[in-house]
Amino acid sequence: MTNGLLDRTTHGGWCMLPGPVTAEVMGRSGFDWVCIDTQHGLIGSDSVPSMVQALALAGTPAVVRVPWNQPGDIMKALDAGAAGVIVPMVQTAQEAEQAVRACRYPPLGERSYGPIGAALRDDGFTTAKANDGVICAVQIETGSTLDELDAILSVPGIDLAYVGPADLGLSLGVAPTVDAVEPVHVGAIERIALACREHGVPAGIHCSGPEGALRWQELGFRFLTVATDIRLLQVGAQRAVDGVKRAG
Repeated sequence: MTNGLLDRTTHGGWCMLPGPVTAEVMGRSGFDWVCIDTQHGLIGSDSVPSMVQALALAGTPAVVRVPWNQPGDIMKALDAGAAGVIVPMVQTAQEAEQAVRACRYPPLGERSYGPIGAALRDDGFTTAKANDGVICAVQIETGSTLDELDAILSVPGIDLAYVGPADLGLSLGVAPTVDAVEPVHVGAIERIALACREHGVPAGIHCSGPEGALRWQELGFRFLTVATDIRLLQVGAQRAVDGVKRAG
């Protein structure tokens, strides 16, 4: 099921910069998966196929965070060959059902047939195989969604609940940070983790780095974003500059 990525704890990278070279570098760095962010990243839909292709070359599954819960965006990402999608701002069971329908072919959903990239890289592609292997992840990232957790997590076909800590914090009236420190923020994340355990749905979360990932992993999160390409570039560049300045 779902390419094995949800059967264990995994650590992923996050692409916010467009281009296959960046994607391939991230894919060859040892991450279990890499997400291509078309919601808040600088990546347009035209860049997705080449980035998915580059990750395939690196042997790393690609996940695409789509801009919104729109069937066309979801199907386009899956047709390009993504292993799954992360759908932002899902707040009700009805919205979760919409995401599931877009991810799966009939009779389980309403995905239209046209798996150009997906079938190109899988000679044994079938709709049944695609339905079984796809990851349909919904983002839990608003305070109002907390009261809908049981209904959302009960929707058949929801494979992963992915927490967006920044938006969650913002909706709760605290700083939009992935490093939750305010009790109301931490409590909300803990509540999501508990609900996921009760419903048998794997939980994922966006982390600020390895330390943050280990923190949430101890709480039971299993699909953890460890680093973004743009942050790695910033940190690496700053380290290089600091190194020569200290030497001078």
